[in-house]
Amino acid sequence: MTQYTLTDAPQRQFSLVEFEQRMARAQAVMRELNLDGMLLTTETNVRYFSGYFTQFWQSPTRPWFLILPAIGKPIAVIPTIGIVGMSSTWVDDVRTWPSPFPEDDGVSLLSQTLAELPKRFGRLGMTLGRETHLRMPQQQVQSLYTSSGFELVDVSREVLHLRSIKSAAEINRVAHVCGVASRAFAQLPNFASDAVSNGMTEREVVAEFRMELLRQGADHSPFIVSSSGPDGYDDIIMGPTDRVIEEGNVLIIDTGTVWQGYFCDFDRNWCFGDCSQETKAAYETVYVATDAGFAAAKPGNTTSDLYRAMWPIMQSNGALGNDVGRLGHGLGSDLTEWPSNTETDETVLEVGMIMTLEPGMSYLNGDGKVKQMVHEENIVITEEGAQWLSTRAAAQLPLLG
Repeated sequence: MTQYTLTDAPQRQFSLVEFEQRMARAQAVMRELNLDGMLLTTETNVRYFSGYFTQFWQSPTRPWFLILPAIGKPIAVIPTIGIVGMSSTWVDDVRTWPSPFPEDDGVSLLSQTLAELPKRFGRLGMTLGRETHLRMPQQQVQSLYTSSGFELVDVSREVLHLRSIKSAAEINRVAHVCGVASRAFAQLPNFASDAVSNGMTEREVVAEFRMELLRQGADHSPFIVSSSGPDGYDDIIMGPTDRVIEEGNVLIIDTGTVWQGYFCDFDRNWCFGDCSQETKAAYETVYVATDAGFAAAKPGNTTSDLYRAMWPIMQSNGALGNDVGRLGHGLGSDLTEWPSNTETDETVLEVGMIMTLEPGMSYLNGDGKVKQMVHEENIVITEEGAQWLSTRAAAQLPLLG
């Protein structure tokens, strides 16, 4: 059984073989669907097949295109500003235009390049469905429908599936960033134990945590949410806020931290001083539910098997509902990836998939108020079953102060 370490930093660059294998898998899909090529336009998809890694995707001004032909290597059709970076990847054919150029902005060059593809079936794959987007103007999409000469075919699920099966190199990246965040979480008591006496806010605790993530080796942390409240919290996506942490408060921090383009995504909970038995029991419930999800995370089982392993445990221990809507999801070069752990998803788990286990429940705390308790860990599916990537949380709600 391969063991993925949480400490040693992998190589930052993927090997040429990595991209050749990704392309071969995509071309196998094209053969199955009778496609002459695929057109990709988003950061994660372009990066996955080309290796083009840049922060410039934060600028929405310019569209970027990567064509995967049915035979051969990818073709990049990109703004001139990106030529140096793209030319340093394994992509040999890089075509550029001086963007921004609102009158055209790559449409003519893209159409010309597509016209050069051997047209055996007249079908071009694009990500047009759920959990995907195009990141190009709608007018350009309409132009492709009318002028490309191709029937545009939705390959959203196929591309999501290709990316969901991680290579060993990808898994090592996620394992590494999970180790970074695990070590940072372990340091939190050192700067948050006196949060009550020091009058610290959620925002101040998270700021310290963000700096600790960087000290531990994170590249950046685009997602750190936090919430707190008396004997529990009632939201998990809006904070941190300027709310001052008080005695008896429960605090959650959930982070999607990145190393070389790959995310971790897990949370931790703490109580300052002490809290009710109801809240402690809710914490233990989601912890046990996570263990049940882990035991069910085997190749051949489904995402719905994970849901069915976790949710009944919470129901039988006082859960009023699940406000998150799912009990975990895929993870990798996006913070949340397909598939979802829901009652009806039924995606088959395969070796190489990285998943989150995220049981969450509404419950009545010691004051009879509805609160939420959410726990999340990161795992990888191996031949023998699941392996933890995040360092397991404490089995009982940690008390600080």
